[in-house]
Amino acid sequence: MNILYIGSGFVGACSAAVSASSGHHVLVYDIDEKKIQMLGSGDRDIIETCLYEKGLGDLLVRNSERIQFTIDYTKVEAFLDNCDVVFMCLPTPEIGETGESNLTYYFAAAKKLAQALSKRNQGKQEKYVVIVNKSTVPIDMVDKTQEIMDEAGVKNYGVVSNPEFLVEGKAVEGSIKPNRVVIGAWKQKDFEIMQKIYQRFYDDPNVQYLEINPKEAAAGKLLANFTLFNKLAVCFDVIGRTCETFANLDYENIRKVLASDPRIGSWGLYDSLYAGGSCFIKDSRSLAYQLQTAGTQINLVKETYLANKRQLKTFIERAEKEAKFDWKDKKVALLGVAFKRDTNDIRNSPSIDIVKFLFDKQVKKINCFDPAAISMFKNIFPESEQIKYVSNELEAVKEAEVIIIATDWPQFRGLADILLNENNKSLIMDGRRMLQHRYSDLQQAGFEIIAVGSPFIKGL
Repeated sequence: MNILYIGSGFVGACSAAVSASSGHHVLVYDIDEKKIQMLGSGDRDIIETCLYEKGLGDLLVRNSERIQFTIDYTKVEAFLDNCDVVFMCLPTPEIGETGESNLTYYFAAAKKLAQALSKRNQGKQEKYVVIVNKSTVPIDMVDKTQEIMDEAGVKNYGVVSNPEFLVEGKAVEGSIKPNRVVIGAWKQKDFEIMQKIYQRFYDDPNVQYLEINPKEAAAGKLLANFTLFNKLAVCFDVIGRTCETFANLDYENIRKVLASDPRIGSWGLYDSLYAGGSCFIKDSRSLAYQLQTAGTQINLVKETYLANKRQLKTFIERAEKEAKFDWKDKKVALLGVAFKRDTNDIRNSPSIDIVKFLFDKQVKKINCFDPAAISMFKNIFPESEQIKYVSNELEAVKEAEVIIIATDWPQFRGLADILLNENNKSLIMDGRRMLQHRYSDLQQAGFEIIAVGSPFIKGL
């Protein structure tokens, strides 16, 4: 089939790559010329510099004959004559901290698409086309999309909601082997077209292929992300805090007790300094806004968001409260600026607020290291006398008076061996429990440790 993707971000690029690998002919449009050039370069390394997602570069290179990237809208207009499906993959960020979704990008793209669709097939509009909301959007977005199309005189079309449930760092794997595909539509014809798009999954007995209405699909995405976010908040604010408060509680042992109950499960029981990224916070806030606008109480949704913010604040303030650490004029090593491992995405990264905190505290120097996200982080915090970007963790921790582990990159688990060979005894702030298997060794060597899920560990 012929598929158009509008938007080449995390969702659009990964979904388009998998569609091409399924045998479909794909055109990806975006207004970001640099991103389009990099994704369409045919060079795996260049692709991964643009969007660090395991397997994406290989998938795009292998299927380059079936996928094209463009910033030229005339190519989009020509493609629409024979297009079967248009996936809308636009950013829908939160407006400030209101919870309301900024739909500016979506509406602009939808209106431009509507004008082009009304002119397809020389104005005859003979070809039926399905418009798919792939982005996370408000529950009633299907109605707004239809209004835009009708106002422009678009005919012979359908509107579908097909939310993605991908995990960054495992998006390609999750797209090729999803546990579920959710299709929300009003018309049987639209369901049948989407079945052809996802034929490999529709026929797969291991994939739950769910056909519901488009509002249920949009709500399901928001509620799924809130449920996951809430479980993380409970882990941070209740389970982890309990282990920080009472002596002789090993977080990993408590986790085993909880995770061994199949009703609870193991997902989300990894204590951390913050739950960042582009989905959980934004989608939970959007859900809260929509419920509040409809006159419904939002106490639990709101408290989940606040618990996450409280977690980062509590963690970073423990240095002064528990270790009596004075930040002024100190040298800091910040390990990890991506919001999580296996991605270069820094959206809602805890390191953003940490750096702002460190600037306010007038630290002397911050040495930052991340295996993938440095170039993105530099867009927010350009290199200066106060903040430097280094090429490895060894260089970052050299002469540091405090070390903050903010991202769970696997290589940081070996940091203890580096530190035990250093003469200076830095304060270690482990925001991901990456060194929990070596806390005793580090304590014996004289290091003081502040870790999520543990009381203050004083060096011996």
